[in-house]
Amino acid sequence: MRFLFQLISQVVLAAIALVIIHFALPGVSLHLGGFLIALGVFTLAQAVLGPFVLSIARRYAAPLAGGVGLVATLLSLWIASLFNGGIEIHGAQSWLLAPLIVWVVTALGGWLFMALFAERWLKKRETARTIARAKA
Repeated sequence: MRFLFQLISQVVLAAIALVIIHFALPGVSLHLGGFLIALGVFTLAQAVLGPFVLSIARRYAAPLAGGVGLVATLLSLWIASLFNGGIEIHGAQSWLLAPLIVWVVTALGGWLFMALFAERWLKKRETARTIARAKA
């Protein structure tokens, strides 16, 4: 259940982050027709690249392991931008700021979602199960 909460929160937060960079950065264009493709590609790339980049960083550059999320976000945005009709990023400023904004939104949002909503819901569910078992 925790995995499902994390997956849903990551998709929602990625969607929010992509919309934010679309409106905040002049070099970022998010096309409505390809939004779901860009979102899907970004989320999948993020899920695959996060652990991969962390493994590489641990092996070859341990002091840089803290920036893994940022590097994975940059790579995920680049991969998502390769698919036509989804997201386009132009200019050095946009390429520098877009990953940073997306990373902050998804990291902080994920932490807040899990801490404030998912944990409470999971605890309530576990309590209800314990009460049901005790009554049976």
